Amino acid sequence: MTFLPDPAVLIAYSLACFVLFVTPGPDMSLFLAKTMAEGRRSGIAAMLGALTGCCVHTLLAALGVSALLAASATAFTILKVVGALYLLWLAVDAVRNGSALNVKAGARPPASFARTFLLGIGVNLTNPKIVLFFVTFLPQFVAASDPHASAKLVFLGLYFVAFSLPLAVLLILAADKVVHALKGRLRIMRGLDFAFAGLFGAFALKILATQGR
Repeated sequence: MTFLPDPAVLIAYSLACFVLFVTPGPDMSLFLAKTMAEGRRSGIAAMLGALTGCCVHTLLAALGVSALLAASATAFTILKVVGALYLLWLAVDAVRNGSALNVKAGARPPASFARTFLLGIGVNLTNPKIVLFFVTFLPQFVAASDPHASAKLVFLGLYFVAFSLPLAVLLILAADKVVHALKGRLRIMRGLDFAFAGLFGAFALKILATQGR
């Protein structure tokens, strides 16, 4: 069990994971928007996609690829631009088609589970702040001289995913209940559309302002 950190380190890391989870970000905004637009099934699909992206980042961080990407100004800039454009597209889509609850006649059918899952992966993988999280945050809980550092990085990354999963499911279920309570209140729901669009736009700007070094 050499990949397990000390109990004190794990407790501190768990607290940090909780703080990071409750801090709003593009991933959370996406699966909440999908929940309100198409129901909890779509919200869960987007959430699972985002957490799958975290698994990819975990493996890349353990292999050192994420660190190399963060150190490369060109690669990091490309990632920032792609991620920001992705979120801006989501913001425009929220205003045009509704991020909350589309109750107009002839509303488009919900996207498939697979498509929403891939959307969640895309938003996560193109967010450079996630790269920086796995490059700068995880290593704080692993000693540089630890011969099992890579294994511990993988454990901490996957632990973050396992820790976030039940919290995200509870958040989606709560959001789904809110939608049912607000159903028929078109002005409030349309206001949520613009609120999510504003969030995606703000996160796009924050991503562009993110520094790699």
